[in-house]
Amino acid sequence: MKLLALKEISPNENRVSITPELVSKYQKLGLEIFVESKAGEKSSISDADFEKAGAKIISDISQILPEIDVIISVQNIEIDFSKTKAGVVLIALLNPHFQKEKIVSLAQKNVSAFALEFLPRITRAQSMDTLSSQSNLAGYRAVIDAVYEMQKAVPMMMTAAGTISAAKFMILGAGVAGLQAIATAKRLGAIVCAFDVRTAAKEQVQSLGAKFIEVKSEEKADGQKEGVYAKEMSDEYKKLQEQLLKDTIKNQDVVISTALIPGKKAPILISEEMVKSMKSGAIIVDLAAVNGGNCALTQSGKIVEINGVKIIGHENFPSRVASDTSKLFAKNIFNFLELLINKETKSLAINLEDEIIKSTLILHQNAVMNDVLKS
Repeated sequence: MKLLALKEISPNENRVSITPELVSKYQKLGLEIFVESKAGEKSSISDADFEKAGAKIISDISQILPEIDVIISVQNIEIDFSKTKAGVVLIALLNPHFQKEKIVSLAQKNVSAFALEFLPRITRAQSMDTLSSQSNLAGYRAVIDAVYEMQKAVPMMMTAAGTISAAKFMILGAGVAGLQAIATAKRLGAIVCAFDVRTAAKEQVQSLGAKFIEVKSEEKADGQKEGVYAKEMSDEYKKLQEQLLKDTIKNQDVVISTALIPGKKAPILISEEMVKSMKSGAIIVDLAAVNGGNCALTQSGKIVEINGVKIIGHENFPSRVASDTSKLFAKNIFNFLELLINKETKSLAINLEDEIIKSTLILHQNAVMNDVLKS
């Protein structure tokens, strides 16, 4: 079998889907490894590094596409699938909720496409969970970006000339990214508070030393399995939430928002009025910018300043720590691909009875397999 790792083409995508350390592991599974030239360049991995590990570097992938059995990438699917063999396996972040048309068009190319976004939240899938591994480092990077942009020290400092008070950080959304943002800000000496609609998040937030602020309401958001994702709340709850955030946000030096609802536009948590109530020099880091943003004034891909408040709307925070996020992403894909290989025959074997495979397989044998894409 032959595996091809693609070079990413998006200007803000610096990650790569394979690292040299994994080449020998793939070879033990019976795969010959091909890497598109300069695929790892933005992650500080040279073509020579891949060659030294045993991979073959390909400058023109069109020449080898007909021989490839498995294609992996971070999010690049812009290749000529008319040249690929029938049943070729594609594994990547396919963003199926927001690019249905493009993905459905591949159905007639006889591609077996796996969307890593659809991994089930079960224990067995944790080692393959790209969303968690990438969100973890995105939360870290959000704090670093905020500190870089602000004109204030983070920890409290006592000097002969006076005392500098600690910076105040507010984290909106206590999922994987939010919890890492809390931990990173605390390490730097910040005073941190956090908000999440899920009551299950309270204990986690407090365990990291942050204050949990919550809406006084009987309505709960933990309706989904294990309380992993927040559900959309009622209008009454949203009004209470808005008032709580309005009262808290005006005293913060940094606000980091991480709230996402799978398959939907990011909820607006920070209104224009809230932004204008913040003190000059304050920072908002919007990790949901690529899905519309949690702040009403976020501009995706830009840093804007409104009344002295900087709003950071980078589209791809994990890509800003590409060396480490690539290592984790590549390992996630390797762990996933192991499920698709029969170790005895060293051949591809897509077991449609496996919960992980069934959940992530969105295209197979010229058919759309996922309800999200059918609707």
